[in-house]
Amino acid sequence: MTATSEYRSTSWWRTASPPPPTAPLNADLSVDVAVIGAGMTGLTAAWHLARQGARVAVLEAEAIGSGASGVNAGFVVPNFAKVDPAAVLARLGKERGKRLLALIGAGADRVFATVRDQAIDCDAEQVGWMQVAHTDAMLAILRRRAEDWQALGRPVRMLSADEARRRTSLRFCAGALLDASGGMLHPLSYVRGLARIAIGAGAVVFEKAGVQSIERKGAGWRLGVDRHSVEADKVLLCTNAAEYGIARQLSRSVVPLPVYQLATKPLPHGVAERIAPGRHPIADTRANLFTYRLDRDNRLISGGVAMVPLGAHERMARMITRRLMRELGLVEMPALDHVWRGTAAMTTDFLPHLYELGPGFIGGIGCNGRGIALTAMLGEVLAQAASGARLDELPIPLAKARPIPFHLLARAAPSVAIAQAKWQDHLSIRGHS
Repeated sequence: MTATSEYRSTSWWRTASPPPPTAPLNADLSVDVAVIGAGMTGLTAAWHLARQGARVAVLEAEAIGSGASGVNAGFVVPNFAKVDPAAVLARLGKERGKRLLALIGAGADRVFATVRDQAIDCDAEQVGWMQVAHTDAMLAILRRRAEDWQALGRPVRMLSADEARRRTSLRFCAGALLDASGGMLHPLSYVRGLARIAIGAGAVVFEKAGVQSIERKGAGWRLGVDRHSVEADKVLLCTNAAEYGIARQLSRSVVPLPVYQLATKPLPHGVAERIAPGRHPIADTRANLFTYRLDRDNRLISGGVAMVPLGAHERMARMITRRLMRELGLVEMPALDHVWRGTAAMTTDFLPHLYELGPGFIGGIGCNGRGIALTAMLGEVLAQAASGARLDELPIPLAKARPIPFHLLARAAPSVAIAQAKWQDHLSIRGHS
């Protein structure tokens, strides 16, 4: 997700570990690779490239983590939000599909291994991620999904309705899928940790260094940054759904989905123990998705999508809080700590993609709500692309860099979709009861 201008009002900016020191861009620069965007994807790519000996500059228009990474909810989920393994295989073919699924399935383990090996202080908890079936019909779908991931060697298993209820206290619970490799972390502390290890490997990170222009120069590129220029042999565009400047070359290829998040004040120990005794981050299977998790201080984290974006901030805070009370059986309405909004980047096929925007100018986008685990792999693949790997041989599929037709109208699509989702959930729950 990209952040709004109020990104510093999120819970993460008050509780994060300190950022690494950076220096201003005060002179022209020449590097092997310029990475645009200091979020999880860009810094992961920069770290891998710097470790290989490349001269890398990361150019960030605001501050480290001020985009998607500063408003992420902190769920580490190694799968697709909207596409099952069988659908990936059908769409990409067996060979390409299995390569992409293997990449996606490894995402959470890669995140937590990096956190451990690089000593990143980000409240990481690899406690497993649960997806709860809200009806028997959805339970059957989860069983097939679990079997598909098990066939690919993933640590996925099904939980009975009784066991799932003990772990969640959800009112609609027919059973659950548990992926033992998933978990949660503090997203801003994580991205600041990625910046620290990228800098430690030799990359240079510049904040307040928005790229206003890019043009070919010989076999490479010249990037205009305020009064200075950065020349690079290769350029990686890692700006997710940001819609300003150079970032529009990626954001016009996705549907923006405004998402509201909140963090409550810390819950009493007994309440936290009842709703999350194993501290699993939770999502259900409703079309209008319900999610929740606890942070290190037992703040309750949840979110939702507004049908009508205008004036939605306070309205969504009330709606999400009421939903938490209803779904988790909370006796008292939790006091709120922070409420914020971000924008998720949704591709039309719900898969991540690489885009060749010019010779050696490569973008990557399409986490579709799975930002932390997927960015670990997307950043790695982008580093491979900048190192000379053939784009059509990489596990993330290459797509044409063209805007979605009637992109302005596409911004209204989420409002229609959430209305349909709520009606669909109403029918499914009524039929189940």
